[in-house]
Amino acid sequence: MSKSIEQILLDISLNLSSNRSHEQQYQDLIEGVTEVFPCDASCLFILDADGLLTPVAVKGIARSVLARRYAPNAHPRLQAIIQSHKPVRFDANCPLPDPFDGTLLTESTTIDVHDCMGCALYVNNQLVGALTMDALAVGAFDNIDPLTLETFAALTAATLRNIAQLKALKAQNQKQQNVTQTLIQQARSQHNEMIGLSPQISQLRNSIATVAQSDYAVLITGETGTGKELVAHAVHAQSQRSDKPMIYVNCAALPDGLAESELFGHVKGAFTGANGARAGKFELADEGTLFLDEVGELPLSLQAKLLRVIQQGELQRVGSDQNLWVNVRIIAATNRQLAQEVANGNFRADLFHRLNVFPIHVPPLRERASDIPLLADYLLEKVRTQFNAPNLHAKPSVLKQLAALPWYGNVRELEHTLTRAALHAIQQGEKTITQQHFAAWLATDDVEKTSALLPQHSQPLRTLVEHYQKALIEHALAQNNGTWAQAAAFLQTDRGNLYRLGKKLGLTA
Repeated sequence: MSKSIEQILLDISLNLSSNRSHEQQYQDLIEGVTEVFPCDASCLFILDADGLLTPVAVKGIARSVLARRYAPNAHPRLQAIIQSHKPVRFDANCPLPDPFDGTLLTESTTIDVHDCMGCALYVNNQLVGALTMDALAVGAFDNIDPLTLETFAALTAATLRNIAQLKALKAQNQKQQNVTQTLIQQARSQHNEMIGLSPQISQLRNSIATVAQSDYAVLITGETGTGKELVAHAVHAQSQRSDKPMIYVNCAALPDGLAESELFGHVKGAFTGANGARAGKFELADEGTLFLDEVGELPLSLQAKLLRVIQQGELQRVGSDQNLWVNVRIIAATNRQLAQEVANGNFRADLFHRLNVFPIHVPPLRERASDIPLLADYLLEKVRTQFNAPNLHAKPSVLKQLAALPWYGNVRELEHTLTRAALHAIQQGEKTITQQHFAAWLATDDVEKTSALLPQHSQPLRTLVEHYQKALIEHALAQNNGTWAQAAAFLQTDRGNLYRLGKKLGLTA
């Protein structure tokens, strides 16, 4: 027993609050069309963000059309339908080409279209989609009740609107979850302070304050360990985007083959292992700031795609042909001489100029040696708090010696050296850090450095090996201007593996 029109319309109304999948809800609407109206085929379209009509459910039409997207200006009948708030009828003699020619089915054979009708789907004067119906019999739509058709169209439009809003809410919720997770992972360095009273630090603070309020791209340069990430956080914190996320990307650590997905996201099935859609770092940073650390390590193939997003704010997820727009402020950092990298053909000149709108150079620690005593006391405060040693301090003669050293690893090297010496002092029950606590790291003679690696008392083998690994990596970085790729070549190992080991040992932020 077939359903009455009233029952079918009621089912559609109940469908508005259904928890069934979107695909099933779309198909239920099409099934209702063929039950209410005398048609042999029908198609339900949604209007996407690019103004294209995308089929989401069909009846009596080859399912291959679900993979297509229809530009209304290329299909006169669809154009006429969406431009009218009333149903549009195309009789058998209509000269306009039918978008479904050759795709309507009956008994597994294609047929020619005879009668055709369509209606635009509006909600509050906003176009959300379209509905088309085709019939074999000439004049099949002569006796359709206009009120029934308009009621059906209104309910269909409401269903499409609800589904679209639910999709948007789910996408926003997923994005927020991704942002929250990313921010939690990056919270490690956001609250550090910029310590120093030297003219160089004063100039650095002035540069940050000058550019922070704008949306200009900022390129932060400086040796490894100088605090480039700290400067990036300061620029973001003083900007008008400070209430939005600052998303961190270490360009040197992007996985091979997945770098594009990390930056721009991907759709389900884009590659092996892509079991679901995922937003990239650019989408997570929308309305906020994207910090591209070690930007000089990006491969040339990715630089071109990065340039397009920076220039136009337009991106595509991997595996998708749909354009997305983002509003992102770019802060980049590098320890490389990018102008020289451009000359060597390793970095795109156009990308360099896009990033280098406002350059900020972070001075090496040896150029602001007067800040070392103040910085040392600040770094030791972390140890005092963590190990409940409020009276721990460094002897003035030690601070003087620290200020005289070159510190090729900069603040990071100073922090690690101070921490090790402080722990030695605490381990020996002393409150004053003296020269002897630094002996293993401040010795200038290679023989002394080597002998310092041999323990004088029992220690775990793993700890000793990690100390040696850290010393080796610090030495390799110092010999290669802080560049991880060159340090890896120096140690004849893979750059990614070396970076991960350095991160494990506390050599990266």
